[in-house]
Amino acid sequence: MNKPIENKPLDGVRVIDFGQFVAGPAATQVLADMGAEVIKVEPVSGESCRIIGQYGEAIIRTYNRGKKDIALDLKDPRGLKIARELIASADIVVQNLRPGVMDGLGLGSEAVRAAHPEIVYATVSGFGLHGPSKERPGFDIAAQAESGIMWVTGEADGEPQRVGFPVVDSAAAHVFAQAILGAYIRRLRFGVGDEVEVSLLEVAVHLQGPNWGEYLMTGIEPMRKGNGQPSVAPAAEVMSTRDGEIVLSAYSPAHFAALCRFVERRDLLEDPRFVDNPSRVANRAALLAELRPAFAQITSNDAMDQLGVHGVVAGRISSYGEVRKNPDVEASGLFIDVEAADGVHYTSLKSPWSLRSVSDQGGLGAPDLGQHTAELLGQLGYSEREIADLEVDSVVRTQR
Repeated sequence: MNKPIENKPLDGVRVIDFGQFVAGPAATQVLADMGAEVIKVEPVSGESCRIIGQYGEAIIRTYNRGKKDIALDLKDPRGLKIARELIASADIVVQNLRPGVMDGLGLGSEAVRAAHPEIVYATVSGFGLHGPSKERPGFDIAAQAESGIMWVTGEADGEPQRVGFPVVDSAAAHVFAQAILGAYIRRLRFGVGDEVEVSLLEVAVHLQGPNWGEYLMTGIEPMRKGNGQPSVAPAAEVMSTRDGEIVLSAYSPAHFAALCRFVERRDLLEDPRFVDNPSRVANRAALLAELRPAFAQITSNDAMDQLGVHGVVAGRISSYGEVRKNPDVEASGLFIDVEAADGVHYTSLKSPWSLRSVSDQGGLGAPDLGQHTAELLGQLGYSEREIADLEVDSVVRTQR
């Protein structure tokens, strides 16, 4: 095998990260994994995730690996001066603070790019920067609600359901990183910076592309229907086995025939209720009633093995513990060992991609609050005495 390339894609790139929670920090985590030096700027009391318990700590650990951390009071002119000095040293600035905060500090995109036209300034917001809700705080759950995701999630006769994890925040982070990289490539090619805008609402709507495509073609709104898909069958159907559940899809003629052979029900192929896809959609309940008894007699492992042989798409419905032991997940190296500031090791998630030039995303975990304050201020020319005075006045916080 060829040796890994020595230089990571973003070696030498400096990113100043004013992000909190998921969408901003998760995007800059991608940049850090590609080699960028990411400097996380936090209030001296710490970002909100540090004070909301175990879930907040999980966010910090997952989306801040290998970053440097500086704690500043941006409401103090001296802290604001330090922030401006950091920005002046940067290639990319990322923020997802409450609407208006960065502008109020004089650190918004207009002010920063007026002073540094070559900088890529990137903002992720809840509802965009141009509509009537531009000043509303935005969180994942609000975007799920207002984008239609909750409208189509859940049982037909039940209440709307949220997706069981912050899907919009997570997706927005990847979209955000993609857009930032595009803007940075433009800077490399043409020597000018750019402004990047991504909103949770836009990403949440776009995630539902096929649903929107059908709605825009027909004018018929998709509705909650639980499992299954509205226009093909059997598709995304849950089958209970002897020891668990699987989900399968077999709506093409070839796959439906293969499924019928697997359950030893070739007669279903001649049944007028199931003769083609529209018929199967119209008679979905009856079809499932015919198929499910066969699956109740076998284990999930046997079902998965045999469905694969027959070319039917299926997946084992897995708990987190089962996912952790999944040999395909293990082979991917998705779970990595990292070292916290106190030397304790913990398991985290790497970015879900592989590059020859990025041979290992492990190493350092998330930084402690203010862990690199003294180091970064020293790089900016502050003496030990000046740093100590700033800490006494609570303008900065160093690691204690």
